[in-house]
Amino acid sequence: MPLGRIAAQLCAWTYALMLLAPLYYLLVSSFKTNAQIFDSPLSPPTSLSFGRFATAISDARLDLAIANSLIVTVSSLVLVLVLALPASYALARAGGRTARVIERAFSLGFLIPTFAALLPTFLLAAELGLFQTRTFLILFLPATSLPLAVVLLTQFMRTVPQEVEEAARMDGAGSVTILVRVYLPMVVPGVVTVGILSFLQYWNEYLYSLVLIGPDEAQRTIQVAVPLLRSSLETDFGVLAAGTVVTLLPVYVAYAFLQRRMEGAMIGSAVKI
Repeated sequence: MPLGRIAAQLCAWTYALMLLAPLYYLLVSSFKTNAQIFDSPLSPPTSLSFGRFATAISDARLDLAIANSLIVTVSSLVLVLVLALPASYALARAGGRTARVIERAFSLGFLIPTFAALLPTFLLAAELGLFQTRTFLILFLPATSLPLAVVLLTQFMRTVPQEVEEAARMDGAGSVTILVRVYLPMVVPGVVTVGILSFLQYWNEYLYSLVLIGPDEAQRTIQVAVPLLRSSLETDFGVLAAGTVVTLLPVYVAYAFLQRRMEGAMIGSAVKI
C-alpha cells in the first residue's frame, strides 16, 4: 500500500478512536461506583448492573424529559421544513434583485450569535403569555435554523431543471403540486441534510430550554433534566454517566437506522453546492 494511504487510514482510525473514547468512558462509568471511576476510569466494569440507569431515570424523571424533548424536536423539525421548503422553492425560481436581497437576508441569520437574542426572546415569551411552555420553544427553535435550511434547500432546488417544471405546468399542475410532486422527490438529499442538522440542534439545545422552560418537571427537556443528577454535596458520577448515556441513545439509534441515508445526503449536498 502507498505510504500516503497508510497514513490516511491511520489518521482515520485515530480520529474514530478519539470519538469513541468519550462514549466508552461514559458507558463503563455508568456501571461503576465513584471509587472505581476515580481509581480505574478506563477499565471495564466488574458487574453489569442497570440499577444506576433506573436511579437516573427515576430521580430526574428522564422518561418524561425524553418525551418532552421528542415533542419539541419533532414539532420544530416539521415546522422548519414546512416553512423552508416553500421559501427555498420561491427563491430558487425567482429572479431579480429582490430575490437576491431576500436570500442574502436569510444568509445574515448566520451572523447573529445565539446568546444575543436571549433577552428579547425572554421578553417576547413573557409578553405573549407563553413563558415556561413547550409551545414557545417549538415556535422559536425553527427560527434559529431557518436561515441554514432556506439557503441549503435553495441550492438544491436550483439544480432541478426548469424544463421539468414547465412540463408539469403544461399538464395543469399548480405551484403547490409542482413543489410536492416534482421538486420534493428530487431534493430528498437536501431535506435529509436539513433534517439531520436540525434534529441535532434541537435535541442538544440547552440554553433556551433552561431559560424559557426552566426546571419544571412536567415540561423540561432532557438536556435540562440531566444536570439535576449532580449534587453540590455528593454526586454519584455513575448515575450521572448513566443519565448522560440515556440522552445519547436517541441520537445513536437514529444514526444506526439512517447511517447510509445520512452519508448519502452529506455527499449529495457537497456535490450539489
